[in-house]
Amino acid sequence: MASADRISAIKSSLRVIPNFPKPGIMFQDITTLLLDPKVFKDTVDLFVERYKNENISVVAGIEARGFLFGPSIALAIGAKFVPLRKPKKLPGEVISEKYILEYGSDCLEMHLGAVKSGDRALIVDDLIATGGTVCAAMNLLERAGAEVVECACVIEVPKLKGRERLKSCGVPLYALVES
Repeated sequence: MASADRISAIKSSLRVIPNFPKPGIMFQDITTLLLDPKVFKDTVDLFVERYKNENISVVAGIEARGFLFGPSIALAIGAKFVPLRKPKKLPGEVISEKYILEYGSDCLEMHLGAVKSGDRALIVDDLIATGGTVCAAMNLLERAGAEVVECACVIEVPKLKGRERLKSCGVPLYALVES
């Protein structure tokens, strides 16, 4: 199936939930995509096709929905998977990065030593909105010595300007669909 057909199927499998998790937020829900094995596989395959020859050594998935795509991509391209988690979810020593969301603030943590100097990293999440979460992920990886090659998301919300925020950091964004 052509990439355009797969992307069209991905876009049509998504749903929007108004006023979740707070009033005024139009939540982009990917759980409906996961209910269709073909569309779910096509989503992972499109990322794998893009990154399989890019010498990526680390796929970093952002909690929680980055965990749905990241491990499959990592396995398919022969990279390790590193979970980037909310505070106090990882045992052992961690490094952390605080960031601002469109509706509050949060923090990401990563195991100390999970990423080595010289690693080529791909950041994976379901969605990019303002770019705060992805920038925090990028900062964590770069502090550990990794080179962030690209950030990959299923959905981009262009009106929230996350792509522009990443551009200012010098990291490209690849998103399958816009919402």
